[in-house]
Amino acid sequence: MTDDEKFRRMTEEPVERLVLSLAVPTIISMLTSSIYNMADTFFVSQISTSASGAVGVAFPLMMIIQAIGFTLGMGSGNYIARLLGQKNREYSSKVLATGFFTSLILGSLLAVIGLIFLNPLVYLLGATDTIAPHAKAYIQYILMGMPFMTASFVMNGTLRFQGSAFYAMLGITTGGILNIFLDPIFIFTFNMGIAGAALATTISQFISFCILFVNSNRAGNIKIKLKDFTPTWIMYREILRGGLPSFYRQALGSIALICLNFSAGMYGDAAIAAMSIVGRVIHFAISVMLGLGQGFQPVCGFNYGAKLFDRVQRAFWFTAKLSVTALAILGLIGFITSPLVITAFRKEDLEVIRIGSLALRLQSLTLPLSAWIIMTNMLVQTIDKSKEASLISISRQGLFFIPTILILPRIIGLLGVQLSQPISDLFSFLLAVIISKKVLVELKTLQKEQ
Repeated sequence: MTDDEKFRRMTEEPVERLVLSLAVPTIISMLTSSIYNMADTFFVSQISTSASGAVGVAFPLMMIIQAIGFTLGMGSGNYIARLLGQKNREYSSKVLATGFFTSLILGSLLAVIGLIFLNPLVYLLGATDTIAPHAKAYIQYILMGMPFMTASFVMNGTLRFQGSAFYAMLGITTGGILNIFLDPIFIFTFNMGIAGAALATTISQFISFCILFVNSNRAGNIKIKLKDFTPTWIMYREILRGGLPSFYRQALGSIALICLNFSAGMYGDAAIAAMSIVGRVIHFAISVMLGLGQGFQPVCGFNYGAKLFDRVQRAFWFTAKLSVTALAILGLIGFITSPLVITAFRKEDLEVIRIGSLALRLQSLTLPLSAWIIMTNMLVQTIDKSKEASLISISRQGLFFIPTILILPRIIGLLGVQLSQPISDLFSFLLAVIISKKVLVELKTLQKEQ
């Protein structure tokens, strides 16, 4: 597809059909990634409760990896979409190369530092003495794959923002499916235990990296060229304007999970394991909405760059309504089936089932609110309202969750751990409503001034 054909498609095709066509491959990618995360937790949970808790301890590190990848990928992708909307392909190449090679460099540096300080790192992430050996075995392999993981997130984002969601899906989905098959082989057949799960993840992520790199250099997509690498402050400033909200969201999510691990750890390994399982299940539900939102973002970016503000509004309302409906249905299912879901992961430990079942039910109640929070965040981030996007990004896991998870369990005990996320979601939703109302009025004003 030529640049002109892509431009006409993104700015003339009905937004509802366009969003769905871009969202379906992304939803498949997100669901596959989420399923492999759940499979990882499921297979590791068969080893022991402490091993299951180790996955929860490692998850903040995975979010740091995502923070780097999403920051550079979303920042580069947002900028590229607006540039392509302005038909400026040459500068888009420089943006892509800068985001990609920076992610490789940062990923490599942090991986080396993490491996050197592996022992204190696992305790910093919230491991107990019984969980720490499992966490170290798992995290060392994750760190080895860190450069490829960060770069994969960048390519996934930049492909989507170019309107090539199908090519992004091929890379992410292939790695996710491969991971599901490799997990039991490395864990049980090769008798590697929890280290086998991490090695399976690293190998799968490397395969995804290779496929995404090939796809980024084909079918009319902007090619990744070392000569276009432009590590200047001006370039990074523009990338970070669009990417920092993702960094705040992921980095604070990582800190929030560390706080969760410490607060849950006061009630034993079963509490950490239970909250880890609940987190993966809720992420699975949210991945449907994230896929829809990521189908919306390139449509939003192209049309905002082309000053077609009415199409931006229509695309937002369509995606927001669909996302809220989808999460309301999934929340109802989660509320009804919560004991069965937790039992599927750790049927041998009744304490994990007891703690996890109530936590999942409570989070299912506020799950639909997450759709409006994240969709509003995607809107303001894509149209370059970095202050509003940053505020929403820090609200759910930082502004509201971290104080709640640190204070509430010390007042009402374990119930405080289970209630912290639903309470945070409620306050974050109210903030998102205020911001979205203001931004949508501004878009209407810009449309009238056309």
